[in-house]
Amino acid sequence: MRKPELAAAIADQTGLSRDKASEIITAFTSHVSSAVAQGQDVSLIGFGTFNVRAREARTGRNPQTGASIRIPAGKTVGFRAGKSLKDAVS
Repeated sequence: MRKPELAAAIADQTGLSRDKASEIITAFTSHVSSAVAQGQDVSLIGFGTFNVRAREARTGRNPQTGASIRIPAGKTVGFRAGKSLKDAVS
């Protein structure tokens, strides 16, 4: 499902216009992104938690040449599904 399809589903369920539902999705993703960028966890009870995870530096391999390369340490975003989401999937 992509953003326009999600906006249409939210609009149908709530009675909002598709444009308003799209604005809400954009605002939600913007706020989650800025909170995680500041190092805060974003927890939605039952749905899941977005958080920052640290990756250690490691050695990788260039697939074209086979040469070893050094991959620097960095940060990435993680998501841990909540109980309700896990139950809905299984």
